[in-house]
Amino acid sequence: MVSRKRFHSFFTGLGLYVVAAVLIGYFAVNAYTGERGLLAQQGLDAEYADLGSQLEKLKVERDYWQKRVDALKSDIDPDLLDERIRANLNYLDRRELMLIRPRR
Repeated sequence: MVSRKRFHSFFTGLGLYVVAAVLIGYFAVNAYTGERGLLAQQGLDAEYADLGSQLEKLKVERDYWQKRVDALKSDIDPDLLDERIRANLNYLDRRELMLIRPRR
């Protein structure tokens, strides 16, 4: 009889250790490979770095386009600008008259 109680208590203790080991193993595996585990965190970190580099490229592109837009917005009078463009490009409107002076 005594050996049976000792046998029973041994396997009860062993069973508890096995169940505890299985639970710890289950949670350890999920902590590593789960949806929010270490591998998922590494993937998120890589995606975060990629998005950060894309953000920097987009900021540079935005600055480029902002400079171009700012160049279009000038404080020069539009009539004066039109006059300078016509003088530099030798452009003549249909409604304008051109006087040609003979060369001497």
